[in-house]
Amino acid sequence: MTLIEMVQAQSARLEQAGVSFGHGTTNAFDEAAWLVLWALELPLNALDEHADRPLSELEQSDVESLVRRRIETRKPAAYLTREAWLQGVAFYVDERAIVPRSFIAELIADATLDAWLDPAARRALDLCTGNGSLAVLAALAWPQLQIDAADISEQALMVARINVDKHALDERITLLHSDLMSSVDGPYDLILCNPPYVDAGSMAALPAEYHAEPALALTGGVDGMDLIRRILLEAPAHMSEHAALVLEIGNEREHFERAFARLEPVWLETSAGVDQVLLLTREQLDRFVPA
Repeated sequence: MTLIEMVQAQSARLEQAGVSFGHGTTNAFDEAAWLVLWALELPLNALDEHADRPLSELEQSDVESLVRRRIETRKPAAYLTREAWLQGVAFYVDERAIVPRSFIAELIADATLDAWLDPAARRALDLCTGNGSLAVLAALAWPQLQIDAADISEQALMVARINVDKHALDERITLLHSDLMSSVDGPYDLILCNPPYVDAGSMAALPAEYHAEPALALTGGVDGMDLIRRILLEAPAHMSEHAALVLEIGNEREHFERAFARLEPVWLETSAGVDQVLLLTREQLDRFVPA
């Protein structure tokens, strides 16, 4: 059996098992390619190069064993490989933090946020940092910034420490154990935040792969807005005059607009459309009065 034949066979196996995607891949073929290449210790971009390579019986067994674990445990592939990628950058991940998949990463990489960053900006905050991936991407994109990366989960911060060290950014990224902004020290010129925002109904309906992740990092209360209400109230006191808050809310735009009808954020376009990520300036937040 060749490598490409193995990918096709495992893709069919994943489809038949009814696993769910969304933690780095969106379909069975891409997920199978990831698992096959990882099991064979090949680069993830090496499929075409090695497509016709014959696999030994031992290699076939290794691949089949890994795919079996994916099906039986329903854990995201990233937890099995201990690696996830955002915008071409590799990150370590394990069950202590959710698998990184923020659309804010796109906005950093394509320079969308540059227009909102004061030329004099020197400090940024990655709130609810998880495994630290957005903090790392921000540090790589904006070398002039010192970045604080905060999370309430000490377990997640242990994972973030691995990634900060992995990318040799310990002198520019400071990890903070903080319940939202209770222990951060602004003012910040930019705040990035991908908080828990999944509403209760959606949480109950999520596939098993999402329930393999820490619930603390996903659950946003009945309407998904519990943490976001606090963030919008707390943020202005930690923002410089021309600062911006970039907030990811997933599929919760309807709940956001119902909860914060007086706010008129800028909705930022990503590969998922214009409903996933919003931006609010310090000026807008200063005028915000909760309903």
